[in-house]
Amino acid sequence: MAGYARPELLAETDWLAQHLADPNIRIIDCDDPEAYKRAHIPGAVALPIHHYIKDPENPQYVMSAEMFAEAMGSLGVSNDTTVVVYDGDAGHYACRLWWALDYYGHSRAKVMNGDWTKWFAEGRPINIDVPAVKPARFQIRPGPDSLCTLDDVRNAIGDKGAVIWDVRSREEHIGQDPRENKYSGHIPGAVHLEWRRLVDENKHGVWKPAQELRRMLAEAGITPDRVVLSH
Repeated sequence: MAGYARPELLAETDWLAQHLADPNIRIIDCDDPEAYKRAHIPGAVALPIHHYIKDPENPQYVMSAEMFAEAMGSLGVSNDTTVVVYDGDAGHYACRLWWALDYYGHSRAKVMNGDWTKWFAEGRPINIDVPAVKPARFQIRPGPDSLCTLDDVRNAIGDKGAVIWDVRSREEHIGQDPRENKYSGHIPGAVHLEWRRLVDENKHGVWKPAQELRRMLAEAGITPDRVVLSH
């Protein structure tokens, strides 16, 4: 973790293995329910909502504060709980939950450095038990202003003090893979750096060294002196 600005946001697997019995930690498996049923980290609970953390009535937006508070409370997460999230896809879904927790004012959250395959490859304990969870009260608090509006994006186009960062695949960026969207391509002026390039998938999805990440970001024009809007 040398060189990282916020190393406390990552949980190393050896640290987590030492804290499996800590009652103040809640481990959340953000994978698909079937993957959770096959095996998971002991004490981990399955995410009871879709791992995209979207509002089911309006899936373009993040889940409402009320729904999110109910979901976290059902997992035994209070405002004093340290949450550790993981998945089986290099943090693809785990980071979404981390972001939502941070957005709704819960700063006591970590992403496991490396995915489920790293934990399994290291021979660490696993099981299929579903832990009994005592519901808790999760109170929404003001979090960082980390959600931009369409107006923010429009204003950033052509602004030298801002950069729009497209983290999707190259195929999505150049319009060859529109997915479920009606339109393909990218926002004018957006730079492309796929999120998967930030992790080492040959090492089970651990984050690349800080120096390498800074180099990659700088080459894409994503620097600390600019406002960054990602999508």
